[in-house]
Amino acid sequence: MLTPVIAELTQQLGDGLQIYVQDDAEFFSAAAQAIDDSNLEYSYRASIEIVPTLIKFGADQTEQDRIYGWDKDQWRKFTGADKLGEKLADFRPGCGSKTFDPGMQEKLTLKFDRSKLKARAIELAEQEDDIEACFERGWSDGLPVVPPTPLRVLRVLGGTQRPADEVIGKIPPDYAPCTIEKLAINAVMAGCKPEYFPLVISAVEAALEDDFCMHGLLCTTYFSSPVVIVNGAVARALGMNSGVNALGQGNRANATIGRALQLIIRNVGGGIPGGIDRATLGNPGKYTYCFAEDESDEQWTTLAQDRGFTRNDSVVSLFAGDGLQPVMDQQSRTAESLMRSMAASLRSVAHTKIFGLADAILVVCPEHRRVFHDCGWSKQQLREALYDQLKTPGSSIVRGADDISEGMPQHLAEKTLGKFRADGLHIISAGGKAGMFSAIIGGWVASGERGSQMVSRKIDQTPQNI
Repeated sequence: MLTPVIAELTQQLGDGLQIYVQDDAEFFSAAAQAIDDSNLEYSYRASIEIVPTLIKFGADQTEQDRIYGWDKDQWRKFTGADKLGEKLADFRPGCGSKTFDPGMQEKLTLKFDRSKLKARAIELAEQEDDIEACFERGWSDGLPVVPPTPLRVLRVLGGTQRPADEVIGKIPPDYAPCTIEKLAINAVMAGCKPEYFPLVISAVEAALEDDFCMHGLLCTTYFSSPVVIVNGAVARALGMNSGVNALGQGNRANATIGRALQLIIRNVGGGIPGGIDRATLGNPGKYTYCFAEDESDEQWTTLAQDRGFTRNDSVVSLFAGDGLQPVMDQQSRTAESLMRSMAASLRSVAHTKIFGLADAILVVCPEHRRVFHDCGWSKQQLREALYDQLKTPGSSIVRGADDISEGMPQHLAEKTLGKFRADGLHIISAGGKAGMFSAIIGGWVASGERGSQMVSRKIDQTPQNI
């Protein structure tokens, strides 16, 4: 359609007109100024979004103005050609530039502007297998990782507006400076999609908070590792699992977001098992431990609300937790009975005679939540009842009581002790709608002011495709 327009402008502007053609320069063979831009370099550098785009430059070759698509009156005013496109339609919106074809922006960035990527490039030998190369260089958690090619890293970086060279902090235990780019590299290796990346960033920032005590968590011989819990619209937008098998395998977002955090601690911070990671047994959650909360019951407050956020906020919370302990109760139909059943199980967190040292998360399944709901109990009532039920005379849990050497110090024998600190028991909801099986995630025995506390952060950016 523009062929006659170009011919008219060529006559009027002569050498003052340059034409860059993304498709086929032969379209404008009559115009000596037609330049083949099929490699899209000029279009990329000029940030062309719509074809056609008409750009006006000053005498010093700085851009003064640009217009998009075809609008007859606009083009005439812009060029000063009063009769331009006389036989053409008054308006056509134009087409999207090829520079914005799916995946093309990252490819063009790699081709024409590598400045966004600062990480050292690793060249593999011709016969090296890229998966095996990642194992051999020590970047893996024991499972295969996705090779972090520059193109894949750029695509994940596209999930955030934060600069690639921004340093978000120092990752323990080596306290190595960590950039957004390094986070993206490990997110790629974990298998994350670009839209997961803002959540990964927020999770890492939470892990770096002093209250979480990531360095101590790495060094302990105890079982614990970071547990990632997600609330709000971001969990639904990313398709995170809060239902059937929420704490198990099968969901990409759950699996890869949690894994990315673990890989960052390993690959950037140097937290390698057998090195600074001295866990006696560890737990399978050290691969990944990430899930969303079931927020379907609006009468049941969410963890985010308990932590001071609104129900609409997208929030990530980190907890230093162990493996999963079942709470099986298929018989209780009253809130009182079910509460007592849960309290009996909670006594065994860390040890039945250890009180006030380890925090815990009680994960209430939907069927158990329904029992409390039908009996008119709120989450707060459940929490208060559990604290009361767990109060225990010190004499029964001091060292040596019941012929068990483990226990609380002897000077507490005359006191009444609570199992958890005032804010040490967190109650959330998750799981499938069938099955009266709740669970406990016990905490590190260095919980509270002297060790690790749950930390929560509002996710700093909604994924760009939401």
